[in-house]
Amino acid sequence: MRLLPFLFLAIAAHAEIRPMTLKVVLEAALAQNPELALARLEERKAADSVRAARDPFSPKLFVGSGLAYSTGFPMSMEGSAPSIVEARAIASIFNRPQRILIEKSRQDEQTAKISTEERRESVAYRAAALYVEAGRIAEAARTVGQQIATFESLLTNVKIRIEAGRELPLEAKRARLKLAQAKQRLQRLEFDREAAETDLALLLGLAPTDRVQPLEPERSVPAVIDSETDAVTNALRNSRELQRLDSQLKAKSLELRSHDAARLPTFDLVAQYGRFARFNNYDKFFNRFAANNAQVGMSFRIPLVPSLASRAQKDIASADMVALRTQVTSARGRIAVGARRAWQFVAQQQLSAEVAKLDLEVARDQVSQLLALYEEGRVPFRQLEEARLQESEKWMALFEARYALDRARLDLLRETGNVLALLR
Repeated sequence: MRLLPFLFLAIAAHAEIRPMTLKVVLEAALAQNPELALARLEERKAADSVRAARDPFSPKLFVGSGLAYSTGFPMSMEGSAPSIVEARAIASIFNRPQRILIEKSRQDEQTAKISTEERRESVAYRAAALYVEAGRIAEAARTVGQQIATFESLLTNVKIRIEAGRELPLEAKRARLKLAQAKQRLQRLEFDREAAETDLALLLGLAPTDRVQPLEPERSVPAVIDSETDAVTNALRNSRELQRLDSQLKAKSLELRSHDAARLPTFDLVAQYGRFARFNNYDKFFNRFAANNAQVGMSFRIPLVPSLASRAQKDIASADMVALRTQVTSARGRIAVGARRAWQFVAQQQLSAEVAKLDLEVARDQVSQLLALYEEGRVPFRQLEEARLQESEKWMALFEARYALDRARLDLLRETGNVLALLR
């Protein structure tokens, strides 16, 4: 237990704050995010599955021995004549079901690639959202810090005015309350900022003690969609979910075709060699003995009655295709509605940001007017300070409105499949 403080100090000493731009954050997330690394492994496994499906068409050579001592008539050893050395080669030359399964494996590989792209966009969206959130909190903390300085100045002025008998002691308590509330707000923002920057570092695959700070917190998310119609069109065209479902549907169709092709014959090319020995009594029971023996031929199989398992798997594949078509129809409707609503929400947030900006401009003009009146001695100092505090709150409201607009635009980029456009 005595070593715990030293352990915490050691961890804190190794913690690193990494200032980054949004582009660098997105590039780092796409390069080293752990979830994305796992998706790439799945993609590699799908490519290996294609190689495994092509195996029956690759020639295979087996070398071994069927060495045995024979007494009486030479019998077979595991289906082959007893031999000192034996070799056998086999390769499929016509196997329609297996050919279709190779195509299915390639389609599964394509599905894995689409899933990786889907995960890339998800990681990019989360990284951008955390970056925007961390920047918004940093801006808010900076504004609250300015408020604290204002409150401290106000408290000092109130104390002077109380000593001069121009203010009641109650005003000092009010000033202290506002100062304490501002410090509490700043503390909460600092904790939120640390959490956002730490989560962003974890998303980038960094150590849990590291933090990523936005280098450009004031940067806004660009608007890349011009109309509601474009939003729906882009969403349906770029949807990785629809592409993945379509790829899965094609794979199921190929699987169904492979079950239908199971009724076709299959042909294999077979070659074998055997080195025989006289102690197996070949010269006693056959007219002539040959030590070296080889043959090349073709084997074929014609299925006459399909197996129950094959018919059951065909019915399962048919049911899966119906389910996938239903999912595609449902997904298209949901994606179109989601893109339309995301566009409408962006329009709402744009108007809210404009209102917040105008509200701030009114507050600033009011402060300017009150300052001129205060210098003429026509308004009390307290009224001027309250107007400045209202102006500060309007700044906070503008930050929140801009943050809400950025998040709405990010959501629209996610719905329309354009999140990676932020890298440009």
